[in-house]
Amino acid sequence: MFRSICFSKIWRKTTSSPLKTTSFRLISSDFITNDEELYATLLRRFAETKNFHHGRALHAKLVKGPLNGSLFLNNHILNMYAKSGHLLHAHKTFDHLPQRNAVSWSALIAGFVQHNRPSYALVLFSNMQVAGVSINEFTLVSALHACSLYDNDNDSDGDNNEEYYCSYYLSRLYQVYAFVVRLGFEWNVFLMNVFMTALIRGKKLAEALKVFEGCRNKDTVSWNAVMAGLAQFCCGEVPGFWRRMCCEGVKPDSFAFSGVLAGLAALGDGTGMGMQVHGQLVKCGHGDEVCVGNSLVDMYLKSGSLEEGIRTFEEMAERNVCTWNQMAAGCLNCGKPGKALEFINEMTKNGVRMNKFTLATALTSCANLASLEEGKKAHGLRIKLENDVDVCVDNALLDMYAKCGSMDDALQVFGTMEAPSVVSWTTMIMGFAQNGQARKALEIFDEMRAEDKAPNYITFICVLYACSQGGLIDEGWEYFSSMEQDHGISPGEDHYACMVDMLGRAGQIKEAYELIRRMPFQAGVMVWQTLLGACRVHGDVETGLIAAKQALSLDKDDSSTYVVLSNMFADRRNWKGVGSLRELMETRDVKKMPGSSWIQLSRSWKPFKLEFDSK
Repeated sequence: MFRSICFSKIWRKTTSSPLKTTSFRLISSDFITNDEELYATLLRRFAETKNFHHGRALHAKLVKGPLNGSLFLNNHILNMYAKSGHLLHAHKTFDHLPQRNAVSWSALIAGFVQHNRPSYALVLFSNMQVAGVSINEFTLVSALHACSLYDNDNDSDGDNNEEYYCSYYLSRLYQVYAFVVRLGFEWNVFLMNVFMTALIRGKKLAEALKVFEGCRNKDTVSWNAVMAGLAQFCCGEVPGFWRRMCCEGVKPDSFAFSGVLAGLAALGDGTGMGMQVHGQLVKCGHGDEVCVGNSLVDMYLKSGSLEEGIRTFEEMAERNVCTWNQMAAGCLNCGKPGKALEFINEMTKNGVRMNKFTLATALTSCANLASLEEGKKAHGLRIKLENDVDVCVDNALLDMYAKCGSMDDALQVFGTMEAPSVVSWTTMIMGFAQNGQARKALEIFDEMRAEDKAPNYITFICVLYACSQGGLIDEGWEYFSSMEQDHGISPGEDHYACMVDMLGRAGQIKEAYELIRRMPFQAGVMVWQTLLGACRVHGDVETGLIAAKQALSLDKDDSSTYVVLSNMFADRRNWKGVGSLRELMETRDVKKMPGSSWIQLSRSWKPFKLEFDSK
């Protein structure tokens, strides 16, 4: 009678108010009971709520009592420490256990896996085998899960080779799976699901599909695991797999809908099958779940259906910061940077705290609008976030100031960065080059090399562009030659285009043409168009016709070639040639892309375009 009354009081108190009153009195008083189940209930509750302090106090009380040697309670204590993230206390408790069983080992291994210490969890798994303790399904689940966390290991060195770690953890995965087969647990669908997930995370989708097909008792989790893998590595198979899933009578849950929508987003299929899946999720009652809503919005936005994305966003009953970030980024990707800023402003008015992704989108939007005023506001928000941002946000900040023409502000931000990345240096080089400070751009490049930061493919495009803008021909040849000799970077089409532009601006048309002829691969449209532009400036019609012919043979639908060639004819008063080109454009249905810009009216950004009439 006393036991039932005491237990009910404690349980009611621990569930209604986080472990106060009765449970606290039990811990702090001298009252001791031999009821193991009572203490086990409390320890389970402390583990669930991660209440380390109450759990530790109860542990201290049990050490002094008659139940100190209870393996049942000691395993609960160990589990409480492990689940609350106090792995050192868990390990000390484990080391001092007078006896251990499979539950003891499994609880400790699971704790290290749950708190991103998979490598040590696998060490414990090996030690368990050496100790001769029987391995059960729970141990195997944790070991398989550990093998899938190669890219999230707090014990690993962040500079180590990812490919090596992936290979190492895959080899351990196969070893653990061998235990599954040897112990006859292949029937356990939970183990098979964890194994499939680990294979997919290790980029072994084909092997995961074989396991899936061989699994006799698949559940929804099995289908979801494969769906997520296909969405990540083989999105073209997602529609067929979804149809198969529906035909076999599997009832999709929120994870299934999120997976198929992610695959359709990667395919850009928001108007066909995407709308069908939208209808299905509404019928199944998952339309109000925020994770599904986010996936649905993302699918429409990545398919270019901005209006559908906005409509879905407005119909969502619940939104989180990811929802707002997706909408802002979607507007930006759909060519609506002003709309992106409007969503971010509305987000802050709704009391949603922005994060580094929001800020990066805001800064990129300001850069696209060349709005220094809005950019400075975003900079202020970056200062408020302090350490909650990373180098990507600061790179977006540099890019914004560079595109707004404020290189002094960009340089000031760059000077405050603790560890500028290659992208940071490259952004500064391009910023100075685009703003007419070619020499300063090259000075930044020299500083970069002095800091032992290795330039990459993009960095050299920016350096050669600076040489082109500044007419620095000798320096341009020097940097171009050093790419492969000193840095092991083979020049690509972009680098050759910069060199052609540099020579063309200096009037060295023949040298530019010879450089194209000596290219180790076939020149693309961009290179020939660059030469054509130089020929127009310097009136070299003969070479210009050669360049135009080559460009049109590679892409007859690019309006740029027709327009530059037409302007070259017009400069020479060759009106017949101009007319012929315009007729050719009409015949081939080639239209010049209209020029566009942005203007701010009544706190909103409006685009305006300058149309071109070929008639």
